[in-house]
Amino acid sequence: MSDIAVSGRILPAASVMLTTVMAIMDMTIVNVTLPHMMGALGATADQVTWVLTAYIVAEAVTIPLTGWLAARFGRRRVMLVGIAGFVLASAACGLSESLSQMVFFRLLQGVAGAPLIPLSQGVLVNLFPAEQRGKAMAIWGIGVMLGPVLGPTIGGLVTEHLNWRWVFYINLPIGLLNLAMVARSIRETPRQAAGTDWLGALLMIVGIGSLQTLLDRGNQEGWFESGVILLLTLTVVAGLALFVWRGLTAKQPIVDLRLFADRNLALASTLMLVFGLALFGTIAIQPLLMERLLGYPVETTGLVMAPRGFGAAFGMLIVARLAGRVDARWIIATGMTLAGVATWIMSWYNLDISPGWLIWPGVLQGVGMGSIFVTLSTLAYATLPASQTDAGAGLYNLARSIGSSIGVSIAATWYSRFGQADWNQLGGHINPFNPALHHWLQVQGLTLSSPNAAVLLTNALSRQSSMLAFTQVFGMIALSFVLMLPLLLLLKPSARK
Repeated sequence: MSDIAVSGRILPAASVMLTTVMAIMDMTIVNVTLPHMMGALGATADQVTWVLTAYIVAEAVTIPLTGWLAARFGRRRVMLVGIAGFVLASAACGLSESLSQMVFFRLLQGVAGAPLIPLSQGVLVNLFPAEQRGKAMAIWGIGVMLGPVLGPTIGGLVTEHLNWRWVFYINLPIGLLNLAMVARSIRETPRQAAGTDWLGALLMIVGIGSLQTLLDRGNQEGWFESGVILLLTLTVVAGLALFVWRGLTAKQPIVDLRLFADRNLALASTLMLVFGLALFGTIAIQPLLMERLLGYPVETTGLVMAPRGFGAAFGMLIVARLAGRVDARWIIATGMTLAGVATWIMSWYNLDISPGWLIWPGVLQGVGMGSIFVTLSTLAYATLPASQTDAGAGLYNLARSIGSSIGVSIAATWYSRFGQADWNQLGGHINPFNPALHHWLQVQGLTLSSPNAAVLLTNALSRQSSMLAFTQVFGMIALSFVLMLPLLLLLKPSARK
């Protein structure tokens, strides 16, 4: 390959990587700022979470439209409009003075940013030849993996040293630079006559939007004890069933679900959904462990979690060198094993662990996840026609988005349910007939009748039951990697011609 050909790919690759990091990071960078937003926006703890929900729902609804948008308006034009809209919406979020304003502009931010991720992947898939596609996915994957990991770190640092509004303002210089890079380096794709299936679009918005809202709000609302959740569930079932029917029967559906006839795309999307569950489930609960139980400040929590992202980048670089030399399915299996073992080690945690025990399993997990992500993304398009790349990328990234929402929701629910069960089980041992209880109180210089005994026991019970719940959640996430392994046997390793 000539030096000219290589140099001609550097700027486009850097452009789409920056695009991916910017869009992905905003999914998690806001998490640590929510308590600071509450006072400024006059919102309660429950209300302010709509700042997260709005972005997640808007992104999930818009991602499947990527193929249709690129076909109708051209890939480069959609990317430029998306970046510009993302920058403007970010500025508006930073200037918001009420919760309603913030939620509205976060919706716009999610709509503008959603197509950027699959289109960036599509650019790299078409930019590199088949034998170099592993390297292309490594470049793209670094952005996707680093974004959610570094989001809380950067958000914590910015909030601590500047102001919560700056988690939005920092998108302005980055976005403007990205806009210039994309305008200069990305070639326009031919525009095609694409029909507009408005009924299909409406059913998709209702079905996927309701699903994402259900997943994001379910645990807070008490799941099926809430009438709102029951209504959302019925809407999801009806909306998605009709959307699938429309997608398979319409002559020109707005989202071509028939692409899932490609076995690699269908299986890779399924694996990516479960992978998103594991990745975001871990990222969602680990900060809670460090801040609530171990007493780490937000800034320290971010710094402890950051090495996982660098581990992922290292894993991707290794995979990029192995691409084409080793069967991709073996690489994914190795990555799943590494990530599963690392998560299983997390299930050994206790209240006395040092920061090192939080960091090195995270790095090992990152190496495994990076290996999975790059290789799976490569195989997803291995047998898909080049003309269907953008549409396929939209469906593949929809699986990632839904998987991440399921992961966060399930992890939160497991933590809540396990914690309650562990509280009841451990609490049963606190009785006057347990000699271990009297020995523990004696060490504290107390007796069962001491005024401070009840407070001390309640605090210890709460901490121990919470710690047990965290370890049980990590154990379930580790199991998810094992459950993914049999699907690898169905993937085709052959590259697209």
